[in-house]
Amino acid sequence: MTTSAQQLPPQPPNTVRKVIVEVVDARDLLPKDGQGSSSPYVIADFDGQKKRTSTKYRDLNPVWNEALEFTVSDPDNMEVEELEIEVSNDKKFGNGSGRKNHFLGRVKLYGSQFAKRGEEGLVYFPLEKKSVFSWIRGEIGLRIYYYDEIVEDQLPPEDSPPQQQQQPPQTEDTKPTPGLVVVEEGRIFEAPPAHMEYPHGVNGYAHGAVPCYNSPPVVVVEESPPDVVHVHEEQPPPAEPTAMPMQPHMAPGIPVPEEHFPVPEVRKMQSSRGERVRVLKRPNGDYSPREIGCNKTQGDNATAAGVGGPERIHPYGLVEPMHYLFVKIVKARRLAPNEAPYVKIRTSNDYVKTKPTIYRPGEPTDSPEWGKVFYFGYNKQESANATLEISVWDSPTENFLGGVCFDLSDVPVRESPDSPLAPQWYRLESGAVDQNSGSVSGDIQLAVWIGTQNDDAFPEAMSSDAPYVAHTRSKVYQSPKLWYLRLTIIEAQDLQIAPNLPPLTVPEIRVKAQLGFQSVRSRRGNMNNHSMSVHWNEDLIFVAGEPLEDSLILLVEDRTNKEVSLLGHVMIPLISIEQRIDERRVASKWLGLEGGAGGGGGGPYCGRIHLRLCLEGGYHVLDEAAHVCSDFRPTAKQLWKPPIGILELGILGARGLLPMKTKAGGKGSTDAYCVAKYGKKWVRTRTVTDSFDPRWNEQYTWQVYDPCTVLTVGVFDNWRMFADVSEAKPDSRIGKIRIRISMLESNRVYTNSYPLLILTRMGLKKMGEIELAVRFACPSLLPDTCSAYGQPLLPRMHYLRPLGVAQQEALRGAATKMVAQWLARSEPPLGQEVVKYMLDADSHTWSMRKSKANWFRIVAVLAWAVGLAKWLDNIRRWKNPVTTVLVHVLYLVLVWYPDLVMPTGSLYVVLIGVWYYRFRPKIPAGMDIRLSQAETVDPDEIDEELDTIPSSKPPEIIRARYDRLRMLAGRVQTVLGDFATQGERVQALVSWRDPRATKLFIGVCLAITFILYVVPPKMVAVALGFYYLRHPMFRDPMPPASLNFFRRLPSLSDRLM
Repeated sequence: MTTSAQQLPPQPPNTVRKVIVEVVDARDLLPKDGQGSSSPYVIADFDGQKKRTSTKYRDLNPVWNEALEFTVSDPDNMEVEELEIEVSNDKKFGNGSGRKNHFLGRVKLYGSQFAKRGEEGLVYFPLEKKSVFSWIRGEIGLRIYYYDEIVEDQLPPEDSPPQQQQQPPQTEDTKPTPGLVVVEEGRIFEAPPAHMEYPHGVNGYAHGAVPCYNSPPVVVVEESPPDVVHVHEEQPPPAEPTAMPMQPHMAPGIPVPEEHFPVPEVRKMQSSRGERVRVLKRPNGDYSPREIGCNKTQGDNATAAGVGGPERIHPYGLVEPMHYLFVKIVKARRLAPNEAPYVKIRTSNDYVKTKPTIYRPGEPTDSPEWGKVFYFGYNKQESANATLEISVWDSPTENFLGGVCFDLSDVPVRESPDSPLAPQWYRLESGAVDQNSGSVSGDIQLAVWIGTQNDDAFPEAMSSDAPYVAHTRSKVYQSPKLWYLRLTIIEAQDLQIAPNLPPLTVPEIRVKAQLGFQSVRSRRGNMNNHSMSVHWNEDLIFVAGEPLEDSLILLVEDRTNKEVSLLGHVMIPLISIEQRIDERRVASKWLGLEGGAGGGGGGPYCGRIHLRLCLEGGYHVLDEAAHVCSDFRPTAKQLWKPPIGILELGILGARGLLPMKTKAGGKGSTDAYCVAKYGKKWVRTRTVTDSFDPRWNEQYTWQVYDPCTVLTVGVFDNWRMFADVSEAKPDSRIGKIRIRISMLESNRVYTNSYPLLILTRMGLKKMGEIELAVRFACPSLLPDTCSAYGQPLLPRMHYLRPLGVAQQEALRGAATKMVAQWLARSEPPLGQEVVKYMLDADSHTWSMRKSKANWFRIVAVLAWAVGLAKWLDNIRRWKNPVTTVLVHVLYLVLVWYPDLVMPTGSLYVVLIGVWYYRFRPKIPAGMDIRLSQAETVDPDEIDEELDTIPSSKPPEIIRARYDRLRMLAGRVQTVLGDFATQGERVQALVSWRDPRATKLFIGVCLAITFILYVVPPKMVAVALGFYYLRHPMFRDPMPPASLNFFRRLPSLSDRLM
């Protein structure tokens, strides 16, 4: 008798994941042993396992260099596991008075921050407090990585009890508990029990003009239905069993598929999408976003497609399922003699053809291969009596080589979990009487089915016979990994400087650094007369992108004379430069210079240069404007925090697009596609050709690491599918919108229509509307999500070694150009004009319209202060006597009970927040034309904004714009002078520039000092308050003496030339 283990086929070896935590050292710990020092040790807790290092006796900067090994119980969920490192003082090495080990600090990390073995680095983490009252300082250096170890399974012994042999099958057959939540790639799904499902209505192909072939009945076995979205963990109420009629094609005894009902909250969320919400107040008129509803529910779409069965909520629930007819043309065999065969596909509404097959020399001409998938729009009502014709033709002679016909009512339906439909061989026949039957022979291999946009073949399928149809497909792109390259030029020695310099002339030695298209020149070096060396000590920063294939070129130049003389150069490959993720010091190195052209001898040795090079992984390389950034994570993956949620975007479609191009005959046309960008991930929908109301219905997801980020969605008109690469005709802009993630409520679906607006030289223009469905799912706990608001916006290195504003803007321009070049090399390429428009590459350029918008933004921010001042002025003028009396009473209460000032102020802020809750935005806002000052913009200002740099306008227009800019700058100059005057008058109070004014001010201050010492402060406060709020009949209409005194103080404006 053989065991079950011997009957099983050999299984692949199992792997066990190990996590190694190398505790290297710690710095600047607190002394807590009572003797001015500490004896620290480290305890690491991960996945229910605790490991401890040795104790370092009386050392505030201990060095351990010990590795702690942990076994990961569930590698799939390692990213959410927490590693806690705690540093404590060992009481055994103290003065004997300590009863417990004193806490010295801790560090909490997640598995998503671990690196693979070989990619790890030494990271210094600042020690954190355990509570508010903890006194902690210092940092600890850790090197954390993981690897997978192969282990061999040991077979159970032959004489094991039968109960132990039967135990694994019982474990496998155990059903999961209802409501089990499965987290897959950050998304939350409910895992229902497995069942068998049989498709409805799978019949053979009907006969048409050309003999068709009956396909055998297909029975698809499913292990589990599509994942059911489970937003809340509450269980649905039990549904009453209903009688389900027996389908005609189901044999008796086959179980009826189990019907899954969604959670009540989810069903309510889905049903509310069909209701139109009336927006009573639309300040921007037709340019405001509006809430929309879907035309059909999922049940209606399933009925229209002929897919019966129970209603289910699919993971792609933000978009409407769109059904397509897929045709996969693989190859043919035993064809009649031909030169370049191609395939024509014709339905009642569509017609496409493949490219002709070009045979290689010596290749048989009877077996062409195409390997193409096409998709066409499908509607069950319109396709009830329609046919699909597939024919093969010879390109040069247009000879008919045979064809096949299918009845669309009998084409099988393929659901997303099913495996791809296997292609079959069909005999080519001649359907017409006048065709020469002798020239028709052979078979064609193809597959025909009905699917949705979630089909595996949909991204690579084609729907048009455009010259460059590859540019119409939907794709997902990934931005390159960008690094900051820090080059520190320290000094250079033994340079061969020209000796024939004029007396008292100091050589001007500079270093020019080049990396790709980036070029930076250092400042003038300082010459040391004793050692004849040149010192700089200057940092130059570049943007480097992976793969690190470029080289950094350094040129040492002598710019003393008009003609630049090259003293030497050195080339450094980026792959050889050290990477760091914190502020630790990198070792410098001396590099020899080559190829000098100076006049000091010109030997092979041209000197040497002292450099410090490193790739900074602790920075976030900005490629977007800071106010619309979609990601703030550093370059190094070890420093990433775990995601806090999932962003789901459903791109439904567009309405009312304007014609962007003209076809033959003067007919307008638009071939629109949509691009969305968040973080490093770019998505591009397919191109819907020749449609002013395209429907995409594609859904994409992103992981969210910071809620204070922005999603950007743009719509473009496709020109590249008609133009060759050499022509490089750019795609046209249709418009874009931005959605801030922090404005989205958790687990709520927003289905809205946003206007697509662009600024042309003629003014603001509405190009149409785009319909989107957005959901921000937060599976994390509330404290994890809210804690992100208290963390720094940028990584730690931006605050330890900050970059200048001008330098960061220049680096952003370089990063934008590198991202555009990277995505332009993809297939299909994402044009540079698309990338720069999505990244707001021209946001820093001058614009009169933007300047006005920013001014009105400042005025709106200060409006609350102006309103408060007006309210106080109305109170002191007794415009409403009742309100003024109540303010007097409140003022008396706060003066006599000052402890109530802070609680009362906080309560007022709470009441204001509750009051404004009524006016909260119901939907994510789009572009605001009033805020952008796009309604009343002058055409000349728009023309100036859209002008190139350098300007391409005539000199008289540039002169007029310059004069206008001078007038505006004069007003700004006056305002700045007024601000400076007020500040100088404050300084003049004690600067003795006006001796009499200073004597008066000092005397008044002395009198106030004596009064405040004698009179109780509450009495003084009451007197001042009542004097300020006195009735107008006791007021003098002239300005008060204090204001007159301040206005008479001198300023420095009289000293200006």
